[in-house]
Amino acid sequence: MNEHSIKRFWEIDFMRGLSIVMMIIFHLIYDLNYFNVYNFFLHSNFWVYFARATATIFILIVGISLTLSYSRARKIQDVKYKIFMKYFKRGLKIFSWGLILTLITWIFIKERFIIFGILHFIGISIILAYPFLRLRYWNLLIGAVIISIGIYLKGITFDFDWFIWLGLMPDNFSTLDIFPVFPWFGVILLGVFLGNILYPDYIRRFYLRDLTHLTFVRSFCFLGRHSLLIYLIHQPVLIMLLYIFNAYVIG
Repeated sequence: MNEHSIKRFWEIDFMRGLSIVMMIIFHLIYDLNYFNVYNFFLHSNFWVYFARATATIFILIVGISLTLSYSRARKIQDVKYKIFMKYFKRGLKIFSWGLILTLITWIFIKERFIIFGILHFIGISIILAYPFLRLRYWNLLIGAVIISIGIYLKGITFDFDWFIWLGLMPDNFSTLDIFPVFPWFGVILLGVFLGNILYPDYIRRFYLRDLTHLTFVRSFCFLGRHSLLIYLIHQPVLIMLLYIFNAYVIG
């Protein structure tokens, strides 16, 4: 059986696509602020909650998708070593894209370059999550504990910066993008919990009408299936458009 022949769950692609659209909206607002085109008061409650909701939806979907991918892999091959290597290679690939963004932001925005952003985090999480994929209710407890530790660490600063990726932040630390293991890996595990409860053995355990005949649903599903590519190209496109706008419309 070919892995790609197994039917996808449209609602997962749709929700991932929705989170990608939300992310693009937030980054557009952020860029408008950063380049002094318009001040949207990003530290107001609305935009803070909007950013957190966007990240939470996306990372929850990552966790759910890991369980679906694991179920697909087990249907095709039962060699655990091969399944783990699949996750290891995928995580390493995404983490490598994160390192490329680190290099680019260090060159162009040195003072706030990305040390451990969303791609670094997802890459590491894909590898770390493997032992948890067969667990069910334990992921709810472990995920809640990790989130609680992350919330606790947020109120503490440290005089070293080697463990920023874990959530141990030095004083006056600033970056364009930061997703530490604590608390965000807890959200991954909550996604794994939901995936195992709602889609055990790659079977949807609830009724959901197929809405893919609707154009906007198909469009969001398309975005969701190409989320990595969209993430990689959307910021350069936004910055280029803002540059053109500043040069030829305002200036």
